Amino acid sequence: MIFSNLRIGATALVALIVAGPSLAAEPPQPANAASGFRVRFLEFCNLAVGELKKEMSPFRPKERQYADPTTHHMPSFEDAHAVQALAVAYDLTGNRLYLDTCKLWSDRMIAYQQGMIPRGGYYMNHSRAPGEDRGEWTVADSGSIGMAVLATAVRCQDPAEKAHYLDSTRALAKLVMENYVGPDGGIANGCWSDYHKPWWCSTATFGSLAFLLYNETRDEKYLKVAQGALDWMTRQDFRRVGPITFQQVPASVLYYTFEFYATALPYLRPATPQYDATLAQITLALDWMAKNQKTRAAGVPDYLDRHAHRSGLPALMYVFARHWPQFRQLEPAADGELRYIAELLHRPGSPNLSILYDWEVLSWGMLSYAEKVCPGALRRRSR
Repeated sequence: MIFSNLRIGATALVALIVAGPSLAAEPPQPANAASGFRVRFLEFCNLAVGELKKEMSPFRPKERQYADPTTHHMPSFEDAHAVQALAVAYDLTGNRLYLDTCKLWSDRMIAYQQGMIPRGGYYMNHSRAPGEDRGEWTVADSGSIGMAVLATAVRCQDPAEKAHYLDSTRALAKLVMENYVGPDGGIANGCWSDYHKPWWCSTATFGSLAFLLYNETRDEKYLKVAQGALDWMTRQDFRRVGPITFQQVPASVLYYTFEFYATALPYLRPATPQYDATLAQITLALDWMAKNQKTRAAGVPDYLDRHAHRSGLPALMYVFARHWPQFRQLEPAADGELRYIAELLHRPGSPNLSILYDWEVLSWGMLSYAEKVCPGALRRRSR
């Protein structure tokens, strides 16, 4: 059965959402939270809830200004960032609305996954659709989706419910580990016509998912793949790998590569060549950020103008500032970026979440706010 035009309707799935407190209600402030950032974070989360509850329709890559307000039509890997942040909002507030939205979205992903070829892959809301055996399907996009489904799983208290989401991420992991992990640790990008060798984005994204799966399950096979991916990545120079290069999409290369390193930090042993190589790459990345972020006097266009992925970089700055004393001065700069993101999203007519770039700034920015207000929660395991 071909699902090219399949939509999972809001009426069928909104029933999954348990009514939560009013979106306007502001939960009590914890004493250790920066209240201004917290308020903004929850404001953006509430906007994302409204968008993710809409009926889903396919992304139109050739119509990036497409703005039908009645449907949600973004690539699912972009949604995944918002869903991970909503999971943190649930941790922060206990508001069931946030977790129920994560479940709503994750249930959509699993419903599509059941019809996907190859088996276990996620539908990216573009390219190959469920039931089709031709067209592009990528490990990189699916890895991001898997991390959001896993973020949903670790917050479920009911064992059967948790297993429902965890089994979905395991199915993706099985597909990738059996077909796309190379002997040198690098990971190819699946059914991707542009390039068939290991690629930085698929290696980093699936490597992050593998570390998180190990963190949750303690299954050594995930740790082995994650460490192999780390070995492969630390042998590369992120400024010179392809086929989509740092010169073309610097913020994307930085976010996915260094999100992987941020996830790998608990598994790095100091005074080893791998540790030293990772720290050297992080230093280079942070130097690029210092020279290329809007709030640090860089002459770059607004992030709503093809630079949206830069809104995810403060999340990494916070992680590295906490981990290494020499980077602690990064936190004020990251705070400035968060304020700039809020300014963008509060301009007249903004955000229009039916437009790709607005949704990207919101969803990637939510990750940065989540790391600010609830450090480490983006990568936590079940309690």
